[in-house]
Amino acid sequence: MALLTFLYACVVFLSAFLLFLVQPMVAKQLLPVLGGSAAVWTTCLVFFQSALLLGYLYADFLATRLRPRAQALSHVTLLAAALATLGLHIRANQWAATWHPMLTVFGLLGLIIGLPYLALSATTPLLQSWYTGSFRAGWSYRMFSLSNAGALLALLCYPTLIEPHVTLKAQTRGFSTGFFVFAVLCGGIAWSVRQTLPERIQRQETENADGSISAQQKALWLLLPGCASLLLCAFTSHLSQNVAAIPLLWILPLSAYLLSFIIAFHSPQAYPRWLMVRLAACTLGILGYLAHDVHQALPVQLSVPLYCVCLFVLCFFFHGELYRLRPTAGSATGFYLVLSLGSALGSLFVGVFAPNFFRANYEMGIGLVLSAVLGLIVMWNFGIVARLFWSGLAIALIWIATVQARAWQQDALVQLRSFYGTLRVTQTHWPPLAGTTRTLYHGTIQHGVQFFGNGMRMQPASYYGPYSGVGLALRLCCEGRKKHIGAVGLGAGTIAAYGQTGDVFRFYEIDPLVERIARELFTYLRETPAHTDVVLGDARYSISREHGDPYDVIILDAFSGDAVPVHLLTQQALTLYRKHLAPDGILAFHISSQYLDLEPVLAREAQQDGMHAITIHSGGDESHGIFIADWVLLTNNEQFLAKPDIVRVAHPSLLRSDVNLWTDDYSSILPLLKWPPRAH
Repeated sequence: MALLTFLYACVVFLSAFLLFLVQPMVAKQLLPVLGGSAAVWTTCLVFFQSALLLGYLYADFLATRLRPRAQALSHVTLLAAALATLGLHIRANQWAATWHPMLTVFGLLGLIIGLPYLALSATTPLLQSWYTGSFRAGWSYRMFSLSNAGALLALLCYPTLIEPHVTLKAQTRGFSTGFFVFAVLCGGIAWSVRQTLPERIQRQETENADGSISAQQKALWLLLPGCASLLLCAFTSHLSQNVAAIPLLWILPLSAYLLSFIIAFHSPQAYPRWLMVRLAACTLGILGYLAHDVHQALPVQLSVPLYCVCLFVLCFFFHGELYRLRPTAGSATGFYLVLSLGSALGSLFVGVFAPNFFRANYEMGIGLVLSAVLGLIVMWNFGIVARLFWSGLAIALIWIATVQARAWQQDALVQLRSFYGTLRVTQTHWPPLAGTTRTLYHGTIQHGVQFFGNGMRMQPASYYGPYSGVGLALRLCCEGRKKHIGAVGLGAGTIAAYGQTGDVFRFYEIDPLVERIARELFTYLRETPAHTDVVLGDARYSISREHGDPYDVIILDAFSGDAVPVHLLTQQALTLYRKHLAPDGILAFHISSQYLDLEPVLAREAQQDGMHAITIHSGGDESHGIFIADWVLLTNNEQFLAKPDIVRVAHPSLLRSDVNLWTDDYSSILPLLKWPPRAH
């Protein structure tokens, strides 16, 4: 029995490891179709949660409706079908790029990884059911803790050990090999249960156990994990959009979430209820205080760990209470099914419902209020004092959430939300010379400024000043002739301020709402004498379909957020740009970032392609609204490089030995992270 227990444990651990290994791997393959938006990862999470629910539904059906022989045959068939689908690749094509992005994510992931993911998802509840029915052992619920440990290990290994050293093709082969080993071991266990699993006992125990479970208990099975999942997605969104747009930041809250599961389901003694009830209440108070003043700004080094610790406390509270409400092992598959349904609903609320029905990120406030309400329900039998306390906490959080929502609305001229994030336009009177000033934000990232006073209306500002890298490129590239400019990333359309009569500016923008805002609330596109047009969709895919005149300058300004569109920076992308660039043309990359140093990536690619790479750092001018900016220019135009204005401010872009060439098959952000962050 000890050997079989070890085999069960290995298969459960391996299945969870593969389950979380494949998530970032296939999400990375979606980049050429949908770009690098954080919403792509959020939607992937929704798909994975939904697929997990299907896996648990399948496991529950097998365990409670089929005889052991039929269970074994069904699962072996699923494993064989999943093996047959391995090795397929996601390719960007016309139908994928023109669908709604959410449908594209679900469609592609379902086709490529659907069956293997379903088989992996069903493993923990199904093997727990088989183990309990075969051996009558009390160890079975620890399998769920072990499963989450495997998931956490994969989550930490991928960005630190796998992605920096292994190509995407090798990752795919490694996953296929791991899945083959899993399928063989799991298939062997499935075949063995024909003899070890009793025909009738398990189903009778399940029916008897189900009859003793109250409706309130089942409701909490749904609500507790649902609220934890909602908080995970809401905290991740809040951190990346409202605190710090740091790449790979999503790993920290997801790790806290998984760790809470691991500890809570390890044993009954692992959850100190008396302590966690008090810590959860204190945590809600701290988060309510932080949410009360929408303009407060803790240092990133403090706010990110604080939010992650708060998330862990709340999730541990919910998962610990969930473990206390667990049924007997005979009803485990039904318990996991409801748990998974709650988790899927929580992620669906943040990933699907909120972007379509909310204009701002209200999920955090909703999650805190729901947490207090669940605390009230859980603590209801603790007496009148506990009821009054948790009721008061819930009311206070409702008031704070309402005040916060109103504050965000009052601060913004317009606030809109799409699949790609929250867009906000503020109107102020800064700097003094500019009169009315409008600023476009995507989360915390500023994407353009326009001044409406004292003749400054068409003055390029923010990161695009006359002496910035892009300003110099646009002013000096085509002296005495008309310019043909391509720009990846529209923002407020500031770059159009450099346009002259006869020039052509074409912008590539993935978010339709950005174009709407640029045309309706800013005037760069309307008032420039140049001809402008906007192409909606992923820039790399859009450029690949064009056959027009070559560009004098291609500007790439899409790398300042938390989810870097890596596919726009690979060697294959650079080759594509050069096909559409004039022989003496310039590639201008905006790399200003507190958290990421992209200079060595571009230097390496320029070296590979035989181009010159120069970095231009320009200072700020607060009186004219010009910010400090870093740009890297790639060109073979010796005449441009020899101009005094360029020689005076440029230096060769620096190579780093630890940064390898980025390709469609390999990229790693980890070596490029700046910590602590550097202000710009």
